[in-house]
Amino acid sequence: MKVSSRTHYGLRAMTRLAKTHGERTLSLSEIAAVEHLPLPYLEQVILPLRRSGLVEGTRGAHGGYRLTRAPADIRISDVVRALEPEALAPVECFLDGYIEGSCAVQTDCASRPLWARVKAAAVAVLDSTTLADLDQSEATSTHSKGTAVTIHG
Repeated sequence: MKVSSRTHYGLRAMTRLAKTHGERTLSLSEIAAVEHLPLPYLEQVILPLRRSGLVEGTRGAHGGYRLTRAPADIRISDVVRALEPEALAPVECFLDGYIEGSCAVQTDCASRPLWARVKAAAVAVLDSTTLADLDQSEATSTHSKGTAVTIHG
C-alpha cells in the first residue's frame, strides 16, 4: 500500500487540528507553517475533508478550521476514505467501483486471496486507530527515547 502525498498531508493537517480541538480554530496558513506543508496544496486537500464532514470552516478575523467531532471519534480510515478511497485497495479488483468478473482471471487468480488479506489488515489498522491515538502515540514516542511505539485499537 502506497499512501499519496494528498493523504499524508491531509492526515498531518487533521492531527494538527486534533491538537487544538475544543480550544480554537486553525487557519490553513498556520497548519501549513507548523506542518511544513505547501499552502496551495493544503487548500486543495481540505476540500474533500470538508465535503466528508470531518472538518468545518469559519470565516472572519478569527476564522479557520476545526474538527467536527472529537479526535477519538475520527478514525484514520475516515480520513483516508475522504481523501483517497482507492488507497485501501492493494490491487484493482479491490477498488470500490470494481465490477465483478471484469478481470479475465479473477476466479483463477492465485494471488487474490493474499490481496484480500492485505486489504483487510490495512483496513483493520486504519479502522481501529483514531486521531486521538496518533496524538497519544506522538506524546509517547517523544518520551520513549527511541523505543518503538505500537498502537493497539
